[in-house]
Amino acid sequence: MSDNDFRPTADWKNLRLRARLLRCVREFFDSRGFLEVETPLLSADTVVDRHLDPFWVEDSAGQTASSQRLWLQTSPEFAMKRLLAAGGEAIYQITRAFRREERGAMHNPEFTMLEWYRTDDGLEEGMRLLGELAEATLGRGRAVPISYREAFLHHVGIDPHTADSDTLRQAVVENGIDPLASLDPADRDGWLDLLLVECVEPYLGQSQSGNGGPAIMYDYPATQAALARIRTNEPHAPVAERFELYVDGIELANGYHELTDADELRRRNADVNRQREADGKAKLPETSRLLSAMDAGLPASTGVALGFDRLVMIAAGASCIAEVMSFPVDRA
Repeated sequence: MSDNDFRPTADWKNLRLRARLLRCVREFFDSRGFLEVETPLLSADTVVDRHLDPFWVEDSAGQTASSQRLWLQTSPEFAMKRLLAAGGEAIYQITRAFRREERGAMHNPEFTMLEWYRTDDGLEEGMRLLGELAEATLGRGRAVPISYREAFLHHVGIDPHTADSDTLRQAVVENGIDPLASLDPADRDGWLDLLLVECVEPYLGQSQSGNGGPAIMYDYPATQAALARIRTNEPHAPVAERFELYVDGIELANGYHELTDADELRRRNADVNRQREADGKAKLPETSRLLSAMDAGLPASTGVALGFDRLVMIAAGASCIAEVMSFPVDRA
């Protein structure tokens, strides 16, 4: 620890920009009739995701010797959907989120997340609202939609919905990418993710690409649905009604036309935990109050989670998340 470790890593110019963007976000949602809400950071429930690892604490249960594990939330998703099931219609939240083992130029274990939901919105409405927010906060022009399939055909030359694992592995080799010895040859989604990161993402939403606007990529493979609905009436293959916002090759937001089928979520949770065990990770709780809310009736909606720190990075022209945070984990 040095004598200067007490100082913030962000300068005052960026901290003022951060404050202006927070005001802009609130004005954007307030003007559209959204209600700002707050939900717990500590919960008995946690999002079950193959790649997200939550922090937890043990809470002693009063006078007894037993204790309960509470999870620091990787996203406020579960609690916000419970609010929808209880009558919420258009809600948003600016909150802290926590993810283990996420450090680097684009990551900090504790970060600020903006998340919102609006009932009766479908995929197109969700993408449109996300594009309007990007324009209001960044002023980079209109968001350009591009399907996952179109992006792969353009940048990799293959159809990601029909190509088998061998074809994807060959595309990795042909593009001079390290094939990662740890990647299972049969892990089709793993090969897709590797090609996405190396060959597709860097070109999405680039200001020098001609249109100057952000990009919203949509219709992901059905195997990457997470908590999104799956649309089956497609000519090539079923797709997940999921979409992501990219600016300057950086992923800023992830949105879903939300799954409302509780039994399907139970099946997906079990599948994800099998994947986590195969990856050498601990299983996460498969039961939750969200499932109870979905059993009671979760209304149709579209929701989006946006990494606010990355939004500030883009607006500030910063190359590292520490430049827009007061005290990242190394100075916390």
